[in-house]
Amino acid sequence: MAAVTVSGGHTVRRSGRVPAVGGGGGSAETWKRHIVRQLKHRDLKQHAMFQDLIRFYTQLLEKSSLAKGILNVRCPPSDSSSLISSLQLQKSTGELAYQVVELQQQIKIKECVLEEQHARLVEEKCQLTAAFYARQELQEQVEQVKTKNGALKLEYDALLEQQRGAETRLREAEDKGGHLLEDMIHLKQRAADRMNNLNERRSRARAVKLQKDLLNSARSKVAVDSSSSAPTSRSASPKSEGRDENTERRGTRLFRSASATSPRIFTSIKELFDRKRRGRSVCSLEEDLMGPVGICLAARVPVRALQVLEAHEQGINAVRFSSSSDLLATGGTDRIIKLWEVRAGLMSHRATLDGSTEGITCVEFDPTGLRVLAASYDKSALLWRLDDSVPKLTLTGHSRKVTAARFSSSFHRVVTGSADRTIRLWDLHRAACVQVVEVASYCSDLVCTENCIISGHYDSKIRVWDTRTMNCLQEVPAQGKVTSLDISAEHRQLLSCCRDDCLQLVDLRRWSNERMCFRADGFKCGSDSTKAVISPDGCFLAAGSADGAVYIWNVSTGKLETRLPDKHSSSISAVSWSLSGEYVVSVDKSRWAVLWSDI
Repeated sequence: MAAVTVSGGHTVRRSGRVPAVGGGGGSAETWKRHIVRQLKHRDLKQHAMFQDLIRFYTQLLEKSSLAKGILNVRCPPSDSSSLISSLQLQKSTGELAYQVVELQQQIKIKECVLEEQHARLVEEKCQLTAAFYARQELQEQVEQVKTKNGALKLEYDALLEQQRGAETRLREAEDKGGHLLEDMIHLKQRAADRMNNLNERRSRARAVKLQKDLLNSARSKVAVDSSSSAPTSRSASPKSEGRDENTERRGTRLFRSASATSPRIFTSIKELFDRKRRGRSVCSLEEDLMGPVGICLAARVPVRALQVLEAHEQGINAVRFSSSSDLLATGGTDRIIKLWEVRAGLMSHRATLDGSTEGITCVEFDPTGLRVLAASYDKSALLWRLDDSVPKLTLTGHSRKVTAARFSSSFHRVVTGSADRTIRLWDLHRAACVQVVEVASYCSDLVCTENCIISGHYDSKIRVWDTRTMNCLQEVPAQGKVTSLDISAEHRQLLSCCRDDCLQLVDLRRWSNERMCFRADGFKCGSDSTKAVISPDGCFLAAGSADGAVYIWNVSTGKLETRLPDKHSSSISAVSWSLSGEYVVSVDKSRWAVLWSDI
């Protein structure tokens, strides 16, 4: 170990041997640089420690030299030594006192800063303590939330298991209900078969009995002379003699009976028992009552209002004449259907049909005029008989409101359209849906022909469906959102009313040809369910406007025929033209119905 003494009395130690002179020049240079670096480091450290003292000492030297110069000028050299020493002592004492004062002031400033920092430290400690407590509270809240979440998770799991169990039970119930429905349908079918067999047996028995009666009556003939004398028997049968005696007692007959063996009678009997049957069932009374509907040769264009009537308690949505033209049905948002007799230019209330839980959207009579079909906001269609105010059938299955309900070409089939974008075909015998067709758009209205169903939709299209397969045969573009459809009496022309304030007439025999459009100044389609109609003779079109007027166009000219204003105060929702062509009825959203005619 070697020690080296440098200036200032400091000793620097280094390890290792001192290299020999003249050899290992590189190691000597390294050793020197190391000593220089340590000296510079010590110098910087001590200079920083004594920098203020050196500065004060330098100032003191400068002041003492200045004072010495002043004393040399004022005092002689002989007396100057003692005076200078005293002055220097006084100046040094004053400077030291001044420095003491300055240092005391700096100490006070430092103490103030220290107090402020201490106060800040205390405040920060308080905030830290508050933050610590807040953190503890948040941790407790987190634990509570975790506990609640755990409880909710357990409850959710339990509810999920209950839901799965309920869904399983629901599927089982639906399967069971489907089986029960099938069993019920089979039972009804068997009961119908038994009833049909019984009816056939009864019919055969009646036919046999009638044939026996005819054979018995064929054995005797009755004749009455023109002088109204008592009839004489031409038969030797005792039964005939007794019958003649009874006839004589009752009085003479004023007619001559034909022979029971007449071909005309047998033809009538044969037509009676050979009546066309549908399926295995005997024709119903309603089918027997069906007869040809009269054809209107010329419809009358109404010119004035015969009656203005507040028909319902709320707005009226639908109106329809029966095939006899003397009965009218109206349905509205007050959930009822009212039947009106139209005689001598007046409407008189006949009956009220209720049973719907929400408003009525569409009304339709069957061809016999004995039943009324209606569509409702309660997602169902209802069927009434005119002699009963309670619905005979309620057809449920749609998931949204039913906007249209029509009788199809088959007397016991009904077609409904709904806002749930489906069209359903119903069998009234079974009161069940037999076919469902899903459509891409909201169905607003529909009409039926012999082999087709035509529906109007909100996507500005009219679709034609085959009634046998329910396949879409054709899509026809309309002018806008379709609000209603109507078909002419001979099923040759189709009328559509659209939201672009246009009526479009299409020839069903030529779909591809250009269609006729009917517009008028002031005419505006008032709602998404505004109904327009074709006159019974197919010569005129009628529709109600949002301004409360009825507009009538001439089909042959394509121009507006007449405008009937001033009777409705709100938008007209529907118009109906009687099949006799004599009357037109318009209804509006403010409960009023107006009967129009040319009388």
